[in-house]
Amino acid sequence: MAPAAYDLVAMGRVGVDIYPLDSGVGLEDVERFGKFLGGSATNVSVAAARYGRRSAIITRTGRDPFGRYVHRALRDFGVDDSFVTEVEGPPTPVTFCEIFPPDDFPLYFYRYPTAPDLMIEAAELPLDAIRDASVYWATVTGLSQEPSRAAHFAAWEARGRRSHTVLDLDYRPMFWPDRAEASAQVARALDNVTVAVGNREECEVAVGESEPQRAADALLERGVELAIVKQGPKGVLAATADERVEVPPFPVTVVNGLGAGDAFGGALVHGLLGGWDLRRILQFANVAGAIVASKLECSSAMPYEAEVEAVLAGQGQEGGR
Repeated sequence: MAPAAYDLVAMGRVGVDIYPLDSGVGLEDVERFGKFLGGSATNVSVAAARYGRRSAIITRTGRDPFGRYVHRALRDFGVDDSFVTEVEGPPTPVTFCEIFPPDDFPLYFYRYPTAPDLMIEAAELPLDAIRDASVYWATVTGLSQEPSRAAHFAAWEARGRRSHTVLDLDYRPMFWPDRAEASAQVARALDNVTVAVGNREECEVAVGESEPQRAADALLERGVELAIVKQGPKGVLAATADERVEVPPFPVTVVNGLGAGDAFGGALVHGLLGGWDLRRILQFANVAGAIVASKLECSSAMPYEAEVEAVLAGQGQEGGR
């Protein structure tokens, strides 16, 4: 008997986050570091698994100790690592950051001249898993180089423009030769997806608009069924052809803001699978992101549903008072 379809299949970046345990100083002065599983698509798959969703990640590592660590960490988080393969040559990437709360967290990616997760081959894709997944998640980073770019379009061709085909706009300028090429590739990608989620800068790269309402309109005009525009301190906007919802941000004391977007993504997946209304999805996802922003790490900080619901319940009680 064939195995049940995955709730989520994600494809994209993986690596090891080497984050400072010393806050408020540059890397040259940091003396203590922690090691965590990282990578945007990987973090989303971990977040979804925390909600009890059957998740898998399609990615590649180096043939090295950090690659072995990625497999072990994924399994520990409950994410299926069957589609994580090794490459010869490039090592598993590491990422450093600096911690200057509340809003300055410079990232330093060690992914040169390329990274294994950009060497995903179209011929090796688990097309049945991609086609049958309730949610398929991909990121703009995966479009920045070949052969990953061709693999992404092959995955979309196999899936068709099925509901809950998500593109995380996730624009990182250091991965692209120039912004114009990023815009061109994202424009092609939007023809294949039904959900797009990104911040204002990422929307500008995608559709040339950074004002949230106009950005949402432009994404919907491209055939996206659900457009989500993150507005930072002004909250988040979700738009469909029939509905628009805006919710304010959830206040939190920020320790490290780098994982909040991935926590939002995992919560979005959970809400879409649950058939929730847009307001509930956004409120839940905002709180999930805030919880992770209040901690140092990303993957291991992803909350369980009970944690998010407890915060939401407390927020409601405070509003009532």
